[in-house]
Amino acid sequence: MREREFGRLAGTVYLDHAGATLFPQSQLTSFTNDLMENVYGNPHSQNISSKLTHDTVEHVRYRILEHFHTSTEDYSVIFTAGSTAALKLVAEAFPWVSPGPESNGSRFCYLIDSHTSVVGMRKVTTAMNVTSIPVRPEDVRAAETRGTAASDPDCQLPHLFCYPAQSNFSGTRYPLSWIGEVKAGRMCPMSVPGKWFVLLDAASYVSTSPLDLSVHQADFVPLSFYKIFGFPTGLGALLVNNRVAPLLRKTYFGGGTAAAYLAGEDFYIPRQSVAERFEDGTISFLDVIALKHGFDALERLTGGMENIKQHTFTLAQYTYTALCALRYPNGAPVVRIYSDSEFSSPEVQGPVINFNVLDHSGNIIGYSQVDKMASLYNIHVRTGCFCNTGACQKHLGISDEMVRKHLEAGHVCGDDVDLIDGHPTGSVRISFGYMSTLEDAQAFLRFIIAMQLHQCDGQPLPPTTPGEVGAPSESEAQDAVPATVDRCSSSPWEDAPTDSGVSNDLPTTVAAVGLHPPLPMATRTQQIPSEKAAGVLDGGLGPRVITNLYLYPIKSCAAFEVTKWPIGSQGLLYDRSWMVVNHNGVCLSQKQEPRLCLIQPFIDLPQKIMVIKAKAIRMVCSGMEPIAVPLEENGERTQICQSKVCADRVNTYNCGEKISSWLSRFFGHPCQLLKQSSNFQRSAKKRVKDQSAGSTATLSLVNEAQYLLINRPSVLELQQQLNASDANGKEELFPMKELISRFRANIITSGTSAFEEETWDEISVGSLRFQVSRGCSVILPQGLPMETDLRLWPGWWPGRWQVGIPCL
Repeated sequence: MREREFGRLAGTVYLDHAGATLFPQSQLTSFTNDLMENVYGNPHSQNISSKLTHDTVEHVRYRILEHFHTSTEDYSVIFTAGSTAALKLVAEAFPWVSPGPESNGSRFCYLIDSHTSVVGMRKVTTAMNVTSIPVRPEDVRAAETRGTAASDPDCQLPHLFCYPAQSNFSGTRYPLSWIGEVKAGRMCPMSVPGKWFVLLDAASYVSTSPLDLSVHQADFVPLSFYKIFGFPTGLGALLVNNRVAPLLRKTYFGGGTAAAYLAGEDFYIPRQSVAERFEDGTISFLDVIALKHGFDALERLTGGMENIKQHTFTLAQYTYTALCALRYPNGAPVVRIYSDSEFSSPEVQGPVINFNVLDHSGNIIGYSQVDKMASLYNIHVRTGCFCNTGACQKHLGISDEMVRKHLEAGHVCGDDVDLIDGHPTGSVRISFGYMSTLEDAQAFLRFIIAMQLHQCDGQPLPPTTPGEVGAPSESEAQDAVPATVDRCSSSPWEDAPTDSGVSNDLPTTVAAVGLHPPLPMATRTQQIPSEKAAGVLDGGLGPRVITNLYLYPIKSCAAFEVTKWPIGSQGLLYDRSWMVVNHNGVCLSQKQEPRLCLIQPFIDLPQKIMVIKAKAIRMVCSGMEPIAVPLEENGERTQICQSKVCADRVNTYNCGEKISSWLSRFFGHPCQLLKQSSNFQRSAKKRVKDQSAGSTATLSLVNEAQYLLINRPSVLELQQQLNASDANGKEELFPMKELISRFRANIITSGTSAFEEETWDEISVGSLRFQVSRGCSVILPQGLPMETDLRLWPGWWPGRWQVGIPCL
């Protein structure tokens, strides 16, 4: 079934089913055939095609209620844009009572372990002067034990209690019995007189488990269908208990919701049906029709939700047990799991595992590092706080004050700032779906083992002496242009340069940077740096010099080495001016398409062309002839389009069908070559200190800065650690020129001590002055995926370190 229905997962380990599960091929095929064979019109019309749509949509409503073991007698289905929209609908329509002379008003209680969309309901209640109260799971359990009841059972003041059937953070499953206990008044989240209603956030729970609403009759049940079927997205529903529906209030009315109204007077009569009253405008009826095919495929492939529940829990339990057993040689655990259960039963735990990876000393490794490492193994996980700050704070020990300090430090929800002052800001989550396999779980475990247990014992670095491989020759050192450094920081750990942007004090007119004594202007130089030009060692420091200069005309493609090159307003002229995009216009990187490293561009300035070649490795690019692309666009025929690079909008233009066909043939799927428009200005997000607001640097298609620099002695120290940690004991497992190439720096320096560059604030090269913006974290993964050709993945090697690369 996996091969037939999910062939696109070949070579991929998808473990983010709690985020979005995947649809099977037969579901999509059945749905598209349905659309091709039938005409579905707007359900608000009265023609034949509209009647077909209306009847099909009503059938789907029945199917949804049947799936949850109930019927139209007890529940109504209101289609929404998702579970978030369903929650917002409840917040706005619930019959809240504001405080007044006769009562203290309604209460809105929600479990701390709730999704952001639940917590966000309090903004609506606050506007009505209704008190919102977060409650801890242990407090609710204590109330369950005590059997706390309201003091006045006759009081009908409405209160609302919201809790998730399953935590989207940890997978903890809260008792469905709470629904009946709270509604009956035998258990209350807080002791106040009135009548409690229950909203069960079922979005995470129903993705892998059956929910019987005939037994657990919550008043409101929001859900999102892509969590269950994978497709369609952007469609959810609110299941409303019919006994509660008459209490709901509505202010706005949209198309299809009115029985009658007057345009000139305040006269409006809503439709009788709950669904028709709350579904403003035309619903997404084709997506609703797609649900029928989702139900069909789910039942045909799995036999029902009970089977999914058992299968996914078994995989999670197996993985949890294996992770708990992982230990370093010193006995320290490899991971710290955040859970309220011991995965004993699917009744208390869903197929979700939340954790952080630890080093052998017990220090947490940031989730961003783990995510990047996993992506290299083509393992898809979720990281961060998962839109559940309450659970994140509880399990990670983050106080309210720390949340505020993290925000002041620049951390916001969803970014990759994973550690602040050594404390984690989030974690890693894996989750299973019905199409997950034991092989998926084992592949993930092998990844964790390879990443952390490949070699964990630190070993002293072997002594080195001048003249070893990695040191530049005397002639090379003499030929290089001296560089001076303004060192304003006393150590790598004190007053390190901040992420402050890029200096723009460079010449705006084209000027040449000479790296050797006077030579003719070099149009292209493809010299591979010799092994002797690898770096210098402490104790034998010469003048600070630049030994190599690289540009990367096409983003994520191979380097183009030069000895002399013009400086433009955005950095080295034509550096990262082009990018390869897929059929959707999304920029490709080597993570998605590793063969980008085989695309070798050469720039010929006199001819005003870029020649692109495909490096031949095995049978990868047999018969690919070089192709030329103009350096500049033809203004008369160029059509500007908008693209996105590193969350920035950029204006680009297509370089033509000829190069698109060439790239598509090479990669085996549709691709295009885009170039940033010459008249488009993209500004750096941050400025360096003492830089005025009007002098922000302009960027090409780079990530953050105009130039990247790397120091040979730092790479040499890394090389020594890599070779020392190699379990096979090979000598010089990683040649310097290969290590340097993997950092994709523009400027290679020498004549300094290792990691001295971390203290630099400014660099001068001749008359040019560069300001250091920040250090770029580069993660070097440990261990290779099975059957990986290292030559196709230049970013991988055993070992894991963080190395700072100054951005200029």
